Amino acid sequence: MRVRGGGRAGTVTTVVVCFAALLPACGPTNSAPARHAPVHKADAPAQLPVPHGNGSKVPDDFNGDGHRDLVLDELVKAQSHADDAGIGIVYGSAHGLRPGARQLISPAKQGARTKGQLPALFDAEASCDLDGDGFTDLVVSTDPPYDGQGRPPVPLQVLFGSPGGLTGRAVILAIPARARFGNDWPDQPVCGDFDGDGRADLVVHASAGHLSYLRGPFSRTGAPHAAGSAIPAPGEVPTGPAADVDADGYDDLVVRTAEGGAKSAVVLGGQDGPTRTGTVLPTGIDVALGRFGRGKALDAAVGAMGGTALRYDLPTPTLATLASPGSMLDAADFDGDGHDELISSGSRLRIFRSGASGLAADRVIVVEPPAQGTTRVLTTGDFDGDGRADLAVRTYRGETKDTVAVYRGTRTGLVEPKPAVVFSSSEFLAR
Repeated sequence: MRVRGGGRAGTVTTVVVCFAALLPACGPTNSAPARHAPVHKADAPAQLPVPHGNGSKVPDDFNGDGHRDLVLDELVKAQSHADDAGIGIVYGSAHGLRPGARQLISPAKQGARTKGQLPALFDAEASCDLDGDGFTDLVVSTDPPYDGQGRPPVPLQVLFGSPGGLTGRAVILAIPARARFGNDWPDQPVCGDFDGDGRADLVVHASAGHLSYLRGPFSRTGAPHAAGSAIPAPGEVPTGPAADVDADGYDDLVVRTAEGGAKSAVVLGGQDGPTRTGTVLPTGIDVALGRFGRGKALDAAVGAMGGTALRYDLPTPTLATLASPGSMLDAADFDGDGHDELISSGSRLRIFRSGASGLAADRVIVVEPPAQGTTRVLTTGDFDGDGRADLAVRTYRGETKDTVAVYRGTRTGLVEPKPAVVFSSSEFLAR
């Protein structure tokens, strides 16, 4: 699982196994993005109805049908410099993602008003079942009006899942005054069960090294079950996804001292929530948590331009270094053996195989994008329900062009040689 970097808020057709020389990087195109007319139905898969579910415990299952869905932020635009289109949701099925079963979430149609004003943008931030009804909910950041005086309004809104998906209008997340600290924007939400009661909670940045801790379940008005005073933290930027790092039954999270290249620390959950600072991690641009070795506790990989620093069994100070120029990291178990592989992207997209002895720099799969552009990992997760993680990537080729591909995990080669699903986020603009 990747611990996402701070901030308010590509397609692959072949996979080449390399045990020595690595393929050259595929850089972004130098040509200016061309203008494009709006996409029409003939250019995209036919629109399919969103399947209706009865609720599930599957992550990112907004319609509760037991199949994982995909969130697409920063959709391509119908033409250069157009307004933000919103957020795309691709709904899953027993056979994986179905691009035809898609839904566009727009601030104009589903945003909540702040002082009578609708937001101009939606950015997906975190997802979990906040109200405990079996349908995953989506937390988004917006741009509410603010005159710069006093505390800014809460920019976070919640879209609640339902049998038909994310269909209703958002509500503004309620952060009680007692839970706020200072006059920073309350943002950077991280979902997790930090107090171990089985309910999803939220941690939100406050200011000056403090976090707002909001206990679930949440009401349909966006209010938490409880919230105390802001809690001290070893940094400014809470990052997710949360995970039970030390296997004690409480979710933990990583808090960075700043955005970009910075130190970070694991903040441990407990009966009182995430109040204890645990292992301090090396300086880096990105952090991924995963079970890379044989221990019960999770390990951490910290990505930096000069290499990736690894902390094995986080409660202990064991430190190793994996030579890797990639600074953006993710982790997932593609072959179902109980050990997470490390995905490294930046100039290249590579997967490092893991085992009982940890990660190995000489056991690498290189993923080649099919066209020039900037390829990034969208997410990892089991979209087809076979017990193995799948890899979703996006190649961005300007404001109006991109390609999204999903590779199924496999026992032998980690990911299948050809993507099971290929589409473009421009399909959300089809009419």
